[in-house]
Amino acid sequence: MTIAPITASPAASPAAPEAAVADVSGLLPSREAVLDRLTERLTTVAAAPATLLVVGLLRRDDGWPTAQSTLAQVTTLLARSLRGDDWLGKSGPGEFVVLLSGPVTAAETAGARLVAAVPALGIEGVTAAAGVAPLTSDLEAAEVLRRALLSLTAARRVGAGTVIRYREPS
Repeated sequence: MTIAPITASPAASPAAPEAAVADVSGLLPSREAVLDRLTERLTTVAAAPATLLVVGLLRRDDGWPTAQSTLAQVTTLLARSLRGDDWLGKSGPGEFVVLLSGPVTAAETAGARLVAAVPALGIEGVTAAAGVAPLTSDLEAAEVLRRALLSLTAARRVGAGTVIRYREPS
């Protein structure tokens, strides 16, 4: 049996640690975990209000996919900007879910602060918008996420720096 020679030790590779750090966005909880967390949080929302915020990246180049280094920088920015009881996950490529304790008005303020911080990273052509949806005990997790994503879609259409709260049609 022939065995291929090992030409370089993986431990000796200087790129290995940076690659692991650069993939920090891959460590975020997935959409399924987001739904599980929302389901759990919905049981206590009557006693303590909570709001779902979805921050979505906007790219001028409209290319696909978003560079991993960009996702890592935004993930780090968001994680460092949140309070200890806030929860960060992802719902899709370039979409970050933040479960915030507190009323919807506070989430709108936090959303505005976060979407304003993304261009400050200095990544050419990358900005953000956000959608906000309050958690209420009469909703299921999937519906809260759908409302926040719908609001994000509307905010993306308006443009960079926009935060839109879900409102029931009248």
